[in-house]
Amino acid sequence: MAEPLPGLALRFQRRFLAARPLRSLPWPELEQSLRAAPDSALLADILHKTILHPLCVKYPPSAKYRRCFLTELIKKLESTAAEPLDELYEALADVLKEKEESTHCYKNYLLPSGACVSLCESTALISGGTTGLLTWEAALHLAQWGLQNPQLFRGRTILELGSGIGFTGIAICKSCQPRTFIFSDCHPRVLTQLGQNLQLNGLTPEPDVTWSTQTEPQGQEGEGQSCQTPKVIVAELDWGSVTEKQLLALRAEVVIAADVVYDPEIILALIGMLQKLSTCRADRKAPEVFIASTIRNPDTFQLFQAELDKAGIRWQVIPAHSSCNFFYDVQPDVTILQLFL
Repeated sequence: MAEPLPGLALRFQRRFLAARPLRSLPWPELEQSLRAAPDSALLADILHKTILHPLCVKYPPSAKYRRCFLTELIKKLESTAAEPLDELYEALADVLKEKEESTHCYKNYLLPSGACVSLCESTALISGGTTGLLTWEAALHLAQWGLQNPQLFRGRTILELGSGIGFTGIAICKSCQPRTFIFSDCHPRVLTQLGQNLQLNGLTPEPDVTWSTQTEPQGQEGEGQSCQTPKVIVAELDWGSVTEKQLLALRAEVVIAADVVYDPEIILALIGMLQKLSTCRADRKAPEVFIASTIRNPDTFQLFQAELDKAGIRWQVIPAHSSCNFFYDVQPDVTILQLFL
């Protein structure tokens, strides 16, 4: 039997807590419900599942986002014959009293398992000279695909390239039971924010891990077994300067990345690093590699595919999700490639 569609208030909750664009929230369905039965109880339910939800109280989206959301809810209420809802106006008054906008806000992503990924993100697209301080669409897409394929990660060592602030990796750690998950990036501010988000989600990175500490054989004990609490490592990894020996020491069985194919120079560095991964495996099986990309510029993506061909790295497109979306309503233009090193 098919799962029933979640209730309207729950659909608002999932998208509001993740601070998805306000236009993507189910406003037309709310208007329809209010026209059929002008009752403020539905709005009260939505209010308690969003603005007054404990996650929002502890880790709130930006004040601007909450203000616009409440203003829209009030408009819907006032367009009906429903009784006034004092709680709604009080909540807006509280938001209006807050100090000026912070440069950071929180987003809370509810996972199908019931777990939650809470992230502190930058409110700016570019901050501190990097785009890595917020979650991009391909990371949501890759996480959703990963959660639908947990057997790929269970009991294995995963290396994520360009982890950013950590959404995909944290979601996989919470839902797919990897043995070891290695988050990596090269920007100091991104690595700092990533570390804070790991702590926020109850994941403690190994202290002061250096490349050399990973050279000890991990053995096969626990291979393929479920790991309730994975070992978490944060590595500063520069694709241009990392050595084959350092990559071999990580012992990655699966490599994933999201939104790392957006600039020709970065593409060449990525291809070079993938070639090192291919040649440094000694007598071990090559890692499985999956890269999710938002197709913003088709020419750039085609360049990536052409460079893969030139480097002798075979690839195939992973079919799009067939089931419902966890994190968004509209399917973004994201493609996942599986690479064969």
